[in-house]
Order: sequence, then structure tokens, then C-alpha cells
Amino acid sequence: MPEEKLEYSHYNPNDVDKIERLFIRTFTDSEGQSEGETVGGLAGELMRGTGEADLYGFIVRDSAELVGSILFSRIWFEREINSFILAPVATHTDYQRQGVGKELIKFGLNVLKEDGVELVLTYGDPRFYTKVGFHVVTEAQVPPPFKLSQPEGWMAQPLVADRIDPIEGKSCCVEALNKPEYW
Repeated sequence: MPEEKLEYSHYNPNDVDKIERLFIRTFTDSEGQSEGETVGGLAGELMRGTGEADLYGFIVRDSAELVGSILFSRIWFEREINSFILAPVATHTDYQRQGVGKELIKFGLNVLKEDGVELVLTYGDPRFYTKVGFHVVTEAQVPPPFKLSQPEGWMAQPLVADRIDPIEGKSCCVEALNKPEYW
């Protein structure tokens, strides 16, 4: 796959249906139809139901074909901190294990950093996310909105500091992610 053909950009709200189908197809291929529908539904709900100030979406295209997408939605803490959660992430099956997802995440993180976002969190596989600068944190260091079923997957990346200072108090997330089953 020639790298020069890939184009990284903000998502276009007119492409929500295409992006949702990408998430469904990608997760169906790797985890089965039920997971595909769940993650695709989450992506669609995030894009359709989250205010513009509380959502960043990015895509990667190969020529005209959509081959990857990531979403960042706001998370609030009792202490004011400009922070977002990276979830979900999808790279078309034919483009996996080629660095496309990593480059898309780096692209998104750079945009967030330029916009003054201080902290980005994610909840996933540390073997992947540590490759793009995330560090495992405890629920005591950074409180998630719900009790985590897999606390080893709670990770953070500071964008404006060299370290992550502990955050006290509670957190809450956008409505689409505000469901215990995602945590």
C-alpha cells in the first residue's frame, strides 16, 4: 500500500453513515456481527448525538475509499481539564497491521494538541495504544465514568505536560458513552 495515496482529515458529518458502516464491517470481521453492530451503533450515536464542541472525528482515505476512522469525545472531571476519550477506532481489515491506525491516531492527537486539549484517555489494548504514546493509569489516578471491567486497559496521554497528575473526584462522559456496558 503506497503511503502517498493516504489522506488524513477531519470527518465530514455528511459521511456519518459511511463511517458507521466502516465500524460495523471492521468489528464484524474481527469480533463478530454483534460486536460490529454495537461498535458501529456507538460510533453513529457519537457522531449524531454529540455536540460539535465535544467531539472530534478523523478519517483516512485511500483515494476515494474510506479506510479508517477515530472519534474523540469529551470527558469532564470535577477539576477543570480539557480532556477527551479516544473511542472507538476502526481500520478497514485490508489496511490493518500496516501502521494506518497508528498514523490516524497520531494525526488526531496532533490536532487536539494544537487545539489546547490537555489530556486524552482511551480504554483498550495496552499492547496497541502504548505504541502511540498512551500509558496505563489506575482508576485512582484518573477516575473513569464507570467501574472498569478491565482496568489494565485504562490509559492516558498528556498533550501539554510531561506527566499525568492524579485527578480527584468524579468524571462523566458524553451521553453516547454514558453506559456501564462500555466500561
